[in-house]
Amino acid sequence: MNGVSGRMGYRQHLLRSILAIREQGGVVSADGSRVQVEPILVGRSEAKLAELAARHGVEHYTTDLDAALADDRWQIYADFLVTTARASAIKKAIAAGKAVYTEKPTAASFEEALELARLARDAGIKNGVVHDKLYLPGFRTLKRLIDSGFFGRILSVRGEFGYWVFEGDWQAAQRPSWNYRAEDGGGIVVDMFPHWSYVLENLFGRVESVYARAVTEIPERVDESGASYEATADDAAYAIFELEGGITAQLNSSWTTRVNRDELVEFQVDGTHGSAVVGLFGCKIQPRNATPKPVWNPDIADGHDYDADWIESPANETFENGFKTQWEEFIRHVVDDGPNPYDFLAGARGVLLAEQSLISSREGRRIDLPEVTL
Repeated sequence: MNGVSGRMGYRQHLLRSILAIREQGGVVSADGSRVQVEPILVGRSEAKLAELAARHGVEHYTTDLDAALADDRWQIYADFLVTTARASAIKKAIAAGKAVYTEKPTAASFEEALELARLARDAGIKNGVVHDKLYLPGFRTLKRLIDSGFFGRILSVRGEFGYWVFEGDWQAAQRPSWNYRAEDGGGIVVDMFPHWSYVLENLFGRVESVYARAVTEIPERVDESGASYEATADDAAYAIFELEGGITAQLNSSWTTRVNRDELVEFQVDGTHGSAVVGLFGCKIQPRNATPKPVWNPDIADGHDYDADWIESPANETFENGFKTQWEEFIRHVVDDGPNPYDFLAGARGVLLAEQSLISSREGRRIDLPEVTL
């Protein structure tokens, strides 16, 4: 596990996934037996690794990635590094014959992301990319609504994501400073559009074109040491995606917006037979036969409570942490050759969408996206 001292690597992948799997006795394989997991923590700071290992009862840690990759005990290489360091480490893991599971984006460019997919294919190694939002309770409920035909013909998708990230002067920022430096792999398009790629693709259809506007709305921020720096990466992006089947998706992504919605991310899906509003956990629906009939009249205050017209959709199931669930699926893929649709090629499609969206923003034009194949 490379990069476990970072926010996502520690909280979601080590603490809430691998250690939780270890504590439950491993992953149940196809024959009913359990496959236990044992992590080795890899990073640059031996002191940080030693502290994490001691805190959580992890026996193995090292600052020598090459030595860990050369050791046959470790079957899976997991990468949670910053984007600019990811591809080179993954290439080492592929050359060592390890199965690879990685955060996204898989690389800093589409060309390099596609190269990783080809290298993995040619080496015959199993590979997976984190698609965590598909495992969230809200989106899993949405998937069930789609599969049941609740929406009829889906017309459009509108998404709002984001929150105010403090500039770092009078309150510490909630995100690391490298997120706001393009030269270090930062930017909300690079960070979030690979997510939107797999969410749209797996729920509604392949993204066929994009028109995007990416902006740097806060030009100067303060880093972890209290020094001011120029923010060179985009901190907000507004995009229109055309999906196969004629669906239009509009997504706003921003670290410079104050939240006035139930959750930090919300999607509204409108169809001929019904609509839904979903977040990370909640899902509200409005069927066709329960839709009110608003009348536009700007001269009279409208006292109707439109929120009350929506019905909370029951989850009917308790979902575990999405990162943990996907980890279990990937381990079954490695051990039992279970299904794994979220591979390096899927990751490359996400990088392509981010890359082309930035080009769209620079050039002020709509861009068609090709199908990605090896």
